[in-house]
Amino acid sequence: MIQQEGAGWRVSRDPSRGHYCVLVGGERWAFELTESEWRDLVDLVMTLEQQHRGLIDQLMPEEAIELELDRGVWWGCLSGDRNQWDLRILLTPLEGRAAEGEWTAPAAAAAVAAMRTLWDSQH
Repeated sequence: MIQQEGAGWRVSRDPSRGHYCVLVGGERWAFELTESEWRDLVDLVMTLEQQHRGLIDQLMPEEAIELELDRGVWWGCLSGDRNQWDLRILLTPLEGRAAEGEWTAPAAAAAVAAMRTLWDSQH
């Protein structure tokens, strides 16, 4: 099992748990994901973070930005400014359970960094 957590976030992966082997969580919420849902979530949040990084130099210090991305069963929204941002995620499969979560700054950036680390350790 690989587990990372900090103030307002946690991410863990335990292949021995079977179908729902990944857990993501925030301040007062958590949900389990399948491997496929996990891959899609990582793709979504990495894309949002890369888009934000690509726009930082174009933003004035007081300017806010909101980036939304709808990809498969996932929707995500990164909102903030050039220095910090919040991240909301929503899982809406065609059938079965749905889930929603939100990380506020600075937990959002820490959670995304942990997802990247966990993803990189798998591949």
